[in-house]
Amino acid sequence: MEFLIAYGYIGVFIASFLAATVLPFSSEVVLTGVLLAGASYWPCMIAATIGNFLGGMSCYWLGMLGKTEWIEKYLKLDPAKLQKVQNWIKDKGGIMAFFVFLPGIGDFIAVATGFLRCNVWVVAISMFIGKAMRYWVWMEFVYKVQSMVQ
Repeated sequence: MEFLIAYGYIGVFIASFLAATVLPFSSEVVLTGVLLAGASYWPCMIAATIGNFLGGMSCYWLGMLGKTEWIEKYLKLDPAKLQKVQNWIKDKGGIMAFFVFLPGIGDFIAVATGFLRCNVWVVAISMFIGKAMRYWVWMEFVYKVQSMVQ
């Protein structure tokens, strides 16, 4: 973590990207370290949000590599029912990408939206907003705690 903190904004970007993939990683630790080292608010916010967004979209594209035949075969689902669910999810399910920022289940949501062929634009916008809000809340928390300690 110290290695990434030493790289400042680039370290925040890399940590945020890695945290949004299926790798277990905490971008908040690196972001907090960089903020406490005196980095500026907006460059940190931009680096964290864009890095985490791109990592989340890589999970979406990973999900796109999946095949619906696998669900039919291994989960023994009716193809007609699966198609009905996919049609509903394509338009409305992409909004679920807002919740990709949630720890533990976020990566699965990102992969699932790709696997179920959700609208990429709805996914991207929802995901970006969710991730930006996550880092905004975290950074405000760090600044609030820092001002209470000083």
